[in-house]
Amino acid sequence: MVEKSRPTIWEHAQARGVSRRDFLSACAWMTAMLGLPATAVSEVASALESKPRLPVVWFHFQECTCCSESFIRSTHPAVADIILDKLSLDYTETLQAAAGAQAEEALRNTMTKYRGQYLMLVEGSVPTAANGVYCCIGGRTAEDIVKEAAAGAKAVISWGSCACNGCVQAAKPNPTQATPIHKIISGMPIIRVPGCPPIAEVMTGTIVHLLAFDRIPQLDGLGRPLAFYSRRVHDTCYRRPNYDAGLFVNSFDDENARRGYCLYKVGCRGPVTYNSCGVMRWNGGTSFPIQSGHGCIGCSEANFWDNGPFYHHLPSFPGFGIETTADKIGVGLAAATAAGVAAHAVVTNIRKRGLIRQELNMSEDVKDARAEQGGE
Repeated sequence: MVEKSRPTIWEHAQARGVSRRDFLSACAWMTAMLGLPATAVSEVASALESKPRLPVVWFHFQECTCCSESFIRSTHPAVADIILDKLSLDYTETLQAAAGAQAEEALRNTMTKYRGQYLMLVEGSVPTAANGVYCCIGGRTAEDIVKEAAAGAKAVISWGSCACNGCVQAAKPNPTQATPIHKIISGMPIIRVPGCPPIAEVMTGTIVHLLAFDRIPQLDGLGRPLAFYSRRVHDTCYRRPNYDAGLFVNSFDDENARRGYCLYKVGCRGPVTYNSCGVMRWNGGTSFPIQSGHGCIGCSEANFWDNGPFYHHLPSFPGFGIETTADKIGVGLAAATAAGVAAHAVVTNIRKRGLIRQELNMSEDVKDARAEQGGE
């Protein structure tokens, strides 16, 4: 059990001046973000009121720290404060004040004192070539550190594509043999949150689920939280109607680009990328790459650096048969549209002629009836 002396999440937030109203508002916001019904708000609030802050060790290996940069940029300031208050960041090389021997001591104390209770967060891939010498911390290789820390962790979260699939470090020819976390350790819960970087609310939402329900969220076959990775970027893209109509941007400076047509033909990988960018967006819900005019590069999918040039469209066109290309479907839909317009015009013309003929017949009947009445 975690020591009773550790303040609960609500107590810690309250000590920092967070009001009860803000706390409940944050609980409601987080419940909605996780896709839970409104009835779950009280359950989330109760959990955060009774549970102490979760001890966390956050490692950085072969990466650029973009995941941490994303994590600290929550959209609502009050919510951001509470989310950070939920965690006891006992060891994090990027944010902690301690360095050197003091930092290593903080890590050792947490791993010993809270064995089986702390959450292990990892950014970056682990090099295994040359006995792991390409990434060492405190005289130890990243591989040794990961294995030791995972042995006493409650759960492991792999942040970003580096930790989930190797990302750019694992791109061909992968000289350091950069390896994702789930291939280094096994036999324990590992949540994969890919992206370069992941969306801030996706990261915090994953942690909140662990805090509120004391279990990992529902995952897909690749270990990703279904709440955030169940749909393709393509499925929630506001340009999808143009895709369906066969209206594509052919170059970034053409008239179609100015009209906001589909970016598939200039390399957008939204049809094969699972993420919630189109729904949650970035920078407080302001925008996402496709909205800014650049196609999705598929950064949350494995091997995206090696899946061909970013500005060449994929050979198949998902949704219309694996052999269909964007060029064929564009021409086909244009022809079908033209044929549909012509057919509609013909049918409409026939219908109108029928109505006119019917009205004329009715007029003749009225005249005949009046003539008969006048004759009587």
